[in-house]
Amino acid sequence: MAFYYEEPSRTFNEYLLVPGHTPASCIPAKVSLKTPLVKYRKGEEECPLSLNVPMVSAIMAAVSDDKMAVALATEGGISFIYGNQTIEQEAAMVARVKAYKAGFVESAANLRPDMTLEDVLALKEEHGFSTMPVTEDGTAHGKLLGIVTSRDYRVSRMDGTEKVADFMTPREKLIVADADTTLKVANDIIWDNKLNALPIVDKDDNLMYMVFRKDYDSHKSNPNELLDAEKRYVVGAGINSRDYAERVPALVEAGADVLCIDSSEGFSDWQKMTIEWVREHYGDTVKIGAGNVVDEEGFRFLAEAGADFIKIGIGGGSICITRETKGIGRGQATATIEVAKARDKYFEETGIYVPICSDGGIVYDHHISLALAMGADFVMLGRYFARFDESPSNKVMINGTYMKEYWGEGSARARNWGRYDLGGKKNLSFVEGVDSYVPYAGSLKDNMAVTLLKIKSTMCNCGALTIPEFQDKAKLTVISSTSIVEGGAHDVMLRDSSTRTSMA
Repeated sequence: MAFYYEEPSRTFNEYLLVPGHTPASCIPAKVSLKTPLVKYRKGEEECPLSLNVPMVSAIMAAVSDDKMAVALATEGGISFIYGNQTIEQEAAMVARVKAYKAGFVESAANLRPDMTLEDVLALKEEHGFSTMPVTEDGTAHGKLLGIVTSRDYRVSRMDGTEKVADFMTPREKLIVADADTTLKVANDIIWDNKLNALPIVDKDDNLMYMVFRKDYDSHKSNPNELLDAEKRYVVGAGINSRDYAERVPALVEAGADVLCIDSSEGFSDWQKMTIEWVREHYGDTVKIGAGNVVDEEGFRFLAEAGADFIKIGIGGGSICITRETKGIGRGQATATIEVAKARDKYFEETGIYVPICSDGGIVYDHHISLALAMGADFVMLGRYFARFDESPSNKVMINGTYMKEYWGEGSARARNWGRYDLGGKKNLSFVEGVDSYVPYAGSLKDNMAVTLLKIKSTMCNCGALTIPEFQDKAKLTVISSTSIVEGGAHDVMLRDSSTRTSMA
């Protein structure tokens, strides 16, 4: 006879936090959201790899590419580059993130000396840049010949046919810096010489980057940047349990800081074999997460296999129809609570702390706070990040409203057989995800700032300044369906529907 759970399977929407005492010293500005990403042993001074904010982007083609990875690392989180592409393509994305130098910009608007003022004005109109380098071939990495700024020409006194070579500031009058220049030194040169921009050139005087005065304050405003020991952005990458022997070496060579097995169900021998292969070839130097699981058995299986972190959640994603298709899954809140207890029990028994990630089921910002309070060390989000400028999907107009395309890895569009495969043929026999749209929301930075402030404010309501303290002090209550209705605006006519807090 089948085993039956006595308690129902609950979602985040069925819980509320009960506020605790808030001391005067507990304010959002003092809250730390730092949290472990990979496992560590009791007694170690710090986790080998931590997040500055408890948010990571999902291993999805509609969400996590190199552009998203840079944007999220800038805010203190990490992206897992999607693995449903060729090994070469994924490794190239990882390499681009690791090669990205904060504050060093590849010029997007470049001139040749034979171009005219009309060309300059057209480029300025197209890109919005008033400072443009002049290179021999007009490319971003050609031999630097000069630079054009708005101070080099007067539209009212010129007819537009003048050649760039005749009014540009020539190379011999420019202050430049070499390829080994750090951002701090570059900013010092800019300020000491009252420059608006500093070209960075290689030993052959080819243009590499531009460093702009206006970016100085922007760089200073990102204190949570997640950087490695060499001051490069931290980035993760997704793998599957089929081609790992070829994919893992390429991703490690490209510089991936952490890997994660991307699978709809992690309680399997295939994940164990993948982790064992990584340990055999790389020991503990390569960090690898696994999942997804929804109970203590699944957690312990992957923890004993050697996973560095474990993801929780089956069927709770907004584009996932696994529960509808196969009748497999568990309410995300119930799963998170049980796995968190299993993690703590495992830590007591072994002295090894294996972080857990709640993946899916998050609709509102406050669901992130609930997931953390229930024991998650961090959360993985797909739909949340898919809405932003930095996601790789297209922005389209639907019924007069801008939307972003968003599709599941189990959808017919993605056909990610490697994620849903159970050791059979290399195909997707039936879909477990949908192809959809989500409302466009603008920039990642602006939206994350609001979300993180909500989390910090909630933690202060519970008298906590750190995530472990939050988990220790949190008091949670199950609420009735009537309470859910009462929790939103009711019995009034809303003047502005934008006051809703849904992340959709």
